[in-house]
Amino acid sequence: MIHKQPFIWLGAILFLALVFSVALGAVYIQPATVIGILVDQLPRVEFPKDWPDSFAAIILKVRLPHTILIAITGAALAGSGAAYQGLFRNPLADPYIIGVASGAGLGAVTVMTFNWPRDLLGYYWIPLGAFVGALITIAAVYSLARIGRIVPLTTLILSGVAIGTFTSALTSFLMLNSNDRIYRALSFLLGGASMSGWQPVMASLPYMVVGVVMLVFSGHYLNVLQFGEEQAKQLGLSVERAKFFVIVTASLTTAVAVSFSGVIGFIGLIVPHLARMIWGADYRRLIPLSILGGSSALLLADVLARIIIAPQTLPVGIVTALAGAPFFLWILRRAKSEVFW
Repeated sequence: MIHKQPFIWLGAILFLALVFSVALGAVYIQPATVIGILVDQLPRVEFPKDWPDSFAAIILKVRLPHTILIAITGAALAGSGAAYQGLFRNPLADPYIIGVASGAGLGAVTVMTFNWPRDLLGYYWIPLGAFVGALITIAAVYSLARIGRIVPLTTLILSGVAIGTFTSALTSFLMLNSNDRIYRALSFLLGGASMSGWQPVMASLPYMVVGVVMLVFSGHYLNVLQFGEEQAKQLGLSVERAKFFVIVTASLTTAVAVSFSGVIGFIGLIVPHLARMIWGADYRRLIPLSILGGSSALLLADVLARIIIAPQTLPVGIVTALAGAPFFLWILRRAKSEVFW
């Protein structure tokens, strides 16, 4: 029962965050009404309707797809962040810090500048471009940071900053030459799931489900890798295959998250780190807990983004950056006096 408690608490927080996210907007809808409208959609369930039809339309066609997209994005980023931290055995590794998110953003913007998606089929090109960009970036960062058989903290961060800056510059160049698409691309890069409707959700959900499931199954590999590559080989793990599996899985999940929600920083850093501090470093539990916590954290950040300068909406990437930068500095300061791994 003790082992189930974190999942129960995080599940409850996620449910409340989902309901409150759907309820909040230009027209506030009571949480009880939100739950009633959602329950009414279930088959063979008759719920007494005491709400106008416009409320159901607002929730089902506008707010619910946005909320689901934000939730699965947070899950993908936090799960990927936990996997990267375990793979590099480094508490500061996440899709944003090591440049993977920037590389995925470059791949996605490259596709957008040539043909902004106008139908469901067009949306499937975005994650493909982002995935290619993410894989190229992680390969470049890992190669530059590696010294012999180890990947030091300093070189990893510096390599990530260098590659991230380079890909961001290329992205800016593409945006400047995209004419009428520059504002949409800018909104995308600031993070905030600017694409509306069910099409982005339907296009991203298959990739997200596959990526998240694969991340959960990588927990055993990551646990063994914590002993070091030589010890992991002696324990019978095919280290190179395990690393390849984790890199491809985490990069795919990050790429899909970036494709439809933009470059959102620090969720993949903060959530796994807090989960590790509270519940330990067993990746078989840490990754699922990070996934639940990432969904809740990004939903709450999105709610803040809609409140801070209401009625306008602030890109959620700005909110996560404002919260994440001090947290990153705290971790960096703590690293000077403590051994994390």
